[in-house]
Amino acid sequence: MADESLPFEHPTIVFAPARADLAVAARGWLAHLAGERRASGLTIEAYARDLRQFIRFLAGHFGEAPGLETISDLKTGDIRAFMARRRAEGAGNRSLLRQLAGVRSFARHMEREGLGKASAFSGVRSPKLARSLPKALPLAGARALTRADTRGDEARAPWILARDAAVMGLLYGCGLRISEALGVRRADAPIADRDALIVLGKGGKQRMVPVIAAVREGIEAYLALCPYALPAEGPLFVGARGGPLSPRIIQLAIERMRGALGLPDSATPHALRHSFATHLLGRGGDLRSIQELLGHASLSTTQIYTAIDSANLLAAYRSAHPRARSA
Repeated sequence: MADESLPFEHPTIVFAPARADLAVAARGWLAHLAGERRASGLTIEAYARDLRQFIRFLAGHFGEAPGLETISDLKTGDIRAFMARRRAEGAGNRSLLRQLAGVRSFARHMEREGLGKASAFSGVRSPKLARSLPKALPLAGARALTRADTRGDEARAPWILARDAAVMGLLYGCGLRISEALGVRRADAPIADRDALIVLGKGGKQRMVPVIAAVREGIEAYLALCPYALPAEGPLFVGARGGPLSPRIIQLAIERMRGALGLPDSATPHALRHSFATHLLGRGGDLRSIQELLGHASLSTTQIYTAIDSANLLAAYRSAHPRARSA
């Protein structure tokens, strides 16, 4: 099939060996994702790759180039055969889940545009993913990351060290996401007697979090050393040249400290948020309150931390109980 240009700014994607009607519909779907859904270029490339693999499978499965009618006539067994083939090729559950979601998205686009039916997809069960537990840092390690003097031997400007420590203080002391911490305005800086912070979280939802004295003091130390005049409506944390601070800078700072503090590779900015929740729960924090502090829409999302706390309790039991040690 001859190649055709996509109707939006994106590298040309070929859906061979699809028939012309299916290829045109596929490009229309990608245009919808790029335009109305505002999907990123990487997301569009991934979806296109998943659909292309599905089309190639159908061509071999049925012995001819598939078209829209082929998609409409699919049975659940055909889709399961595709997933079995992908699994045999080494695809794991996470890859299969993403690929099935992409092909289903195209099938829904077909139905919305009146191009056919895709009822077979509703009868296919999605692969289940093992829910991994967030990895909290040891209490001493989390505390050390929030202190500027931990990196006293680094040849960096004192205000940079104070800035990084202040950001990590917000992550661990308030349970913020890195994007939330870097989104705080100078006018909203929790300093002096201001012991709460309004945070703009996912989906534009606001929440109020208390700010403990240690976190406020860290921010005050950074502001006292910062060489730039920070506009009230501008970001609280700035980079070395005075522009907005990149999350990557904080990631690199933690990476540099891992070895000195004996922290695992799982020590990341987000691990400080996990540590906030885990350490609070371990000291008797209320699960519903922790949910509100983290900004989780559902309590079930927060409940994963109860599994961590239970695992820690069991580990402590096994290491301390006389009968457990002798077993």
